[in-house]
Amino acid sequence: MTILDGKALSTQLIDSVKEKSAQLSPTLAVILVGENPASMAYVRNKRRACERAGIEYQEFNFSTDITQKELLDKVEELNQDDSINGMIVQLPLPDHIYVPEVIRAINPKKDVDGFHAYNLGKMFLSSEFEDLPPATPSGIVKLLDHYDIPIQGKEVVVVGHSNIVGKPISTMMLNRDATVTTCHIFTQDLATHTQRADILIVAVGKEKLITADMVKDGVVVVDVGMNRNSEGKLCGDVDFEEVSKKASYITPVPGGVGPMTVAALILNTVHATERQKQ
Repeated sequence: MTILDGKALSTQLIDSVKEKSAQLSPTLAVILVGENPASMAYVRNKRRACERAGIEYQEFNFSTDITQKELLDKVEELNQDDSINGMIVQLPLPDHIYVPEVIRAINPKKDVDGFHAYNLGKMFLSSEFEDLPPATPSGIVKLLDHYDIPIQGKEVVVVGHSNIVGKPISTMMLNRDATVTTCHIFTQDLATHTQRADILIVAVGKEKLITADMVKDGVVVVDVGMNRNSEGKLCGDVDFEEVSKKASYITPVPGGVGPMTVAALILNTVHATERQKQ
């Protein structure tokens, strides 16, 4: 069994763009609403990664009582600012904010999270149009590629159908000629699907959702889940201890997909800057 070390690869990928960053001088703007501890931790990681890559980082903090209009006005201000090359509105947002409208307001050329319908739609066409793909799915693909794990012709089972991970990673796997099954909360008898998987990608947010009896020997497991167990430790959606005994490759939590998401975001920011400056 091999651990898919997202932390080490993430560092390599971030270091690989330092030279290009020095030439392009990219700037990433992050809008953070409220003080959600998980969001604050993610944003901290993004700031550190920007510092490492030589990307200027600007953070805009707002209280949770910000109105929809105030938030949209800030997005538009950053859209118009030519010195800003990439923009993220950190999710989740407070309940009174309509998220699709906020994402739609971001200039797709600066949408380094890859959530805008324009960027998602391009990704749908083929792998060569994955210009600014969603960061987590992009990070997963880079991780599999780095370890020379073949995707073409493989049975890929994705558990979770969010717009952020499940749907886009299903599309990116199809772009690479896998046979893809996408499961979700309403899937009946989940184990019948997961037991077929050559590559199993789980992004639900439920501790120990996937147990050893639900996978076959030699499976490649990518755990995107981020939960806290009864002891307060970070864990994924997969029962790592038991499933790792059957897996050929598996991502740890933490240290697997999380750092790869940040690395993909950095690559997207540099790529977006390059396209704007052309």
